Amino acid sequence: MPLHLIKLCVGVSEVETLERRAAKGDWLTVHTRMTPKRADELEDGGSLYWVIKGSAACRMPIADISTRGEGKTSQCLIQLEPRVIRTAPQARRPFQGWRYLEPKDAPADLSTMDAGDLPEELAQQLREMGAW
Repeated sequence: MPLHLIKLCVGVSEVETLERRAAKGDWLTVHTRMTPKRADELEDGGSLYWVIKGSAACRMPIADISTRGEGKTSQCLIQLEPRVIRTAPQARRPFQGWRYLEPKDAPADLSTMDAGDLPEELAQQLREMGAW
């Protein structure tokens, strides 16, 4: 089972911003100071979950993780696929850097959730409020 990362999406206030960037076909590169020690597990089907406005709102599959430079000047580059997958909102407190996210703790994709008999508009409002 793949391992995931979770990170604050600083400077982005809505998922649509990430979706527009991904729609251009651009690969998104995330620069971090520390390279994950479990990079092999992350590259084996893992995703980067983005926390936007206090809740994990979407994820982007991880394509590659590499390190550039050595010592104090080294940087980790996380290449993400240009595909944004919305998830069920999951409240998160602010934190620095990134954290590992086990699959059992990851929010479900909205495309896999069953809305049952709810009207789509109501289901969307509940998702936006973080109630579902």
